[in-house]
Amino acid sequence: MRGAIKAVAALDDELRHGMFSFIRRMRRPVSRDEAAAAVGISRKLAAFHLDKLVDAGVLQARFASGDGVRKVGRRPKVYEPVADDLRVTIPQRQHDVLAGILVDAVLTEREGETAREAALRVARDHGAELGAAARAELRPGRLGAERALTAASTVAEQNGFEPARTSPTCVRLRNCPFHPLAAAAPELVCGINHGFFSGVLAGLDATTVDAVLDPQAGECCVELRAAL
Repeated sequence: MRGAIKAVAALDDELRHGMFSFIRRMRRPVSRDEAAAAVGISRKLAAFHLDKLVDAGVLQARFASGDGVRKVGRRPKVYEPVADDLRVTIPQRQHDVLAGILVDAVLTEREGETAREAALRVARDHGAELGAAARAELRPGRLGAERALTAASTVAEQNGFEPARTSPTCVRLRNCPFHPLAAAAPELVCGINHGFFSGVLAGLDATTVDAVLDPQAGECCVELRAAL
């Protein structure tokens, strides 16, 4: 518990949180220079904050492997997230979103519809409402795949997901904000996630992108891809 409190305290700083989020998104060891550039500060100040995150146990540091010969000085430090449960608590879990979907499913279950079918329908409807609201605010016109992925990523981030652009035409959702409930009922929760993002894309009128079930360990089960 004390470790968790220390970690949260360390991240309660805009610069540290920004660097931590950047390092998580990169999915590889990150140098001090890269972390500094990501939040617009000096390398020296970045080193101070990065070492605080290491002390708090949210990052681990090591010296970069030698891919070339350095004539002067030692190899630079690189940083990466620790491999523990902290990564599913940043962003904050969103159990209230899931609870709202399940409550609405119970209240609106139709004749001949199973509880699971009702939950998937409500999840899609909920996503469609959010997608339509985002489209009304952005007024983007016709959305190509790349712009559609950007818009969908914004909706995802606002709802506790952590979107990561793995290529110009693909977004992985690096966390499940419904964890650990997803572990107890993976088929149901993954189905709700898929229905939710299918609805988001429909609300955005993003016909150039598909929500695809592609479960990977430690991540959300949904991937957003340019439609074939």
